Amino acid sequence: VQVVESGGGLVQTGGSLRLSCAASGSNFDTRIMAWYRQAPGKPRELVASMIYHNGVTSYADSAKGRFTCSRDSAENTMYLQMNNLKPEDTAVYICAVMVSVDLTLHDYEGQGTQVTVSS
Repeated sequence: VQVVESGGGLVQTGGSLRLSCAASGSNFDTRIMAWYRQAPGKPRELVASMIYHNGVTSYADSAKGRFTCSRDSAENTMYLQMNNLKPEDTAVYICAVMVSVDLTLHDYEGQGTQVTVSS
């Protein structure tokens, strides 16, 4: 399974970005998709996650009210809409996917996409 993120970039404080995470491969079922972020000198933070089959989402307190996850099941893609961005949101955003293959769970991550919010 390959996981590819896109949509990062440079934005001013208060701006918006939409990140995409696409999982591709064969013979797998997506169970959970999640976004982490990693800022220099800080621990990795779980920002948002989605139980894929029912679309139930959860968010870190830092993301609640500003970030929204959605999915396109046909494309096996999850989106993270980020609004009212702040400088402290600056980080590499990494998509993690849990899939099942023949009843066995596997975890995969993408390379990450850089989000930079200027003040």
